[in-house]
Amino acid sequence: MGDIEIHGTVADGFETVRDEFAVAAEATGVQLAVRVRGRLVVDLWAGNVTGETLTGVYSSTKGATTLVAALLVQDGILDLDEPVARRWPEFAAAGKGGITVRDVLSHRSGVIGADGGLSAGELADDRVIAQRLAGQRPFWRPGSAYGYSGFAGLSIVAEVVRRVTGRSVQEHFEERVREPYGLDLYLGLPEQEEHRYREVLAGEASAEELAAFQAYVPSPHSLGGIGYGLDSTPPLDQVAFANTRRVRALGQVSAGGVGSARGLAGLYAAAVSGLDGRPPLLEPGTLGEFAMLHSTGRDLVTGDAGQYALGFQAKGLRYPFLSANAFGHNGSAGSESFADPRGGLAFGYTRRQFSATWSYPEHDRLAAAVHAAASR
Repeated sequence: MGDIEIHGTVADGFETVRDEFAVAAEATGVQLAVRVRGRLVVDLWAGNVTGETLTGVYSSTKGATTLVAALLVQDGILDLDEPVARRWPEFAAAGKGGITVRDVLSHRSGVIGADGGLSAGELADDRVIAQRLAGQRPFWRPGSAYGYSGFAGLSIVAEVVRRVTGRSVQEHFEERVREPYGLDLYLGLPEQEEHRYREVLAGEASAEELAAFQAYVPSPHSLGGIGYGLDSTPPLDQVAFANTRRVRALGQVSAGGVGSARGLAGLYAAAVSGLDGRPPLLEPGTLGEFAMLHSTGRDLVTGDAGQYALGFQAKGLRYPFLSANAFGHNGSAGSESFADPRGGLAFGYTRRQFSATWSYPEHDRLAAAVHAAASR
């Protein structure tokens, strides 16, 4: 650990966060950014990245997508409790006529993939995913339970947004969120920014660690396999997914985002506190609706006790030292991002390398250190 050089700055009172980050920096290429009421108080990086590096953030992308949905609800354009099929008639096939936008955002629709699997090429494109899901029968009775859809589910919301507004989620995000706030977070990485992208790397593990992990990998045709794209032929290579230029260019709304820790922290700061003199994007009523717990208990896909608000993960359950309405989203390569509206805290963390076991204990330590410093 002592040989790893830590770069960047911390504000007075946040020195302990730098110390904790030095432990996390044993991973390959990590970034951490924290804002408190809009002010950047932590901006750190280590390993084979800089503060300007962009990388794949996987399901942290869902936070950006959900923010767009929240803004459209706030505008009165998108109705959470309207059936998806009212705007997209083809979606009513196979018993899906009653599924609402709320069901999809809370992972209660049962539509987590398609029979036969979705190929890596199909999963790059929201429109193609939507076409495959239109005729798909749900994998459980909608509303009766919930299960996480890692790569496909939010494409349903994207299709509704396109049909309601005539524009894509990516276009809304660029014009209403990313460009005005200058965020290093993209749903569709422009070619001129490609030089800043650094590939995601596969995890490294001992033979014993790998054997223990593989013993619990879901079968391709289980709910877990379907939710994570393992049921395609060949199974989805998650490392290669973000490293594919087409995925980055299209910015698929569930897992195709590209960004930095600064970009993730900026997203949540813009949502709850405002940035650079701009007011918060979300009004209190909208914030309350989207931060409210919707799905708890056992997740049919992950097998764990889940904690989902509306589109976001409920971070107040994930990190008990945060307030009840803290919200955000992590990503499978190890990114983490959230906001705690009560203290105006916005947190963004990225890493370039998967954990071999898909577990990231540094999230807990870093979040706790940040919260403690911000509370002093």
